[in-house]
Amino acid sequence: MSAASPQSQSKARLRKRPRSKAAMAETRRGWSYAAPDWVFIIGLFIVPIVLLVVMAGSRWSLMGGNRGWNFPENFIKVFEHPLLLKSMGFTLKYTVIVTIILLALGLGLALLVQESSKWNSILRTCFLLPSATGLASASLLFYALYSPQVGPVTRILSFFGLMEADGSVLATGSSALWATTLVIVWRYSGYYMLLMMIGLQSIPGDLYEAARMDGAGTWRIFRSITLPLMKPTIVMCLVYCVTGSILAFDQFFIITRGGPNNETLTVVQLIYSFAFESKKDLGMAAALSLLVLVFLVIINSIQMRGMRDDTK
Repeated sequence: MSAASPQSQSKARLRKRPRSKAAMAETRRGWSYAAPDWVFIIGLFIVPIVLLVVMAGSRWSLMGGNRGWNFPENFIKVFEHPLLLKSMGFTLKYTVIVTIILLALGLGLALLVQESSKWNSILRTCFLLPSATGLASASLLFYALYSPQVGPVTRILSFFGLMEADGSVLATGSSALWATTLVIVWRYSGYYMLLMMIGLQSIPGDLYEAARMDGAGTWRIFRSITLPLMKPTIVMCLVYCVTGSILAFDQFFIITRGGPNNETLTVVQLIYSFAFESKKDLGMAAALSLLVLVFLVIINSIQMRGMRDDTK
């Protein structure tokens, strides 16, 4: 047999060399710094996900608790439920509408107020004020505004002949969708404006000056400089907006309760119905929640991949 090379012998000696006390203390210190984060991750993420998987594969009622494994019965009942496709279709429709409006409006407002002036400071404050309102509080506010009895919206629309005097903004699925979308746009447009402003401020001003010296117009600068360099920020906002829209619950639960005739029923409302209303079946609710989680992971992974490609 041939003798081992000097390089391999030196590597073997390094592997056998005992670690110093200082190195071990440094390792223990590092683990102690990371321990709170791991406790947080395990307690608030890993354990609930494991429990969700167990519940999704078990016969688990709201009052009776766990009655044993029944996989894949819960998933079969979820897929056979008559409101599943309807709630999924409405949730996707709502997600597309809200995402397009919020991203476009957030970027437009950021471009409007990015230059410093006395009026822009006032505009920034006005746009950001609704973001300080909780979503439930904003939904209750707009529910009162939409009320035919006490709210002014019905009177204003009937005055201009856009609806009957005794009608309701929430009477049809289409009008209820747009009425609820207005709540979200009012509540979150300032938040997305702030995120877009951070992205705009990260673009070097020299690029704009060089483009203007070359004779580029406003639209050319926006298309060739602003949009490409804003792509990471836009993708991040897209992830936030899509995730929040797919998980929409508060605004529809408070304003429409899924009506009329389940026209504004979201997937999360259906999960709530499985768990606490019609079925009182936590197993079905967990099964649908697990499907939504998998879908969100796939969608967010695709979106984050777009961000990574931009930063290569």
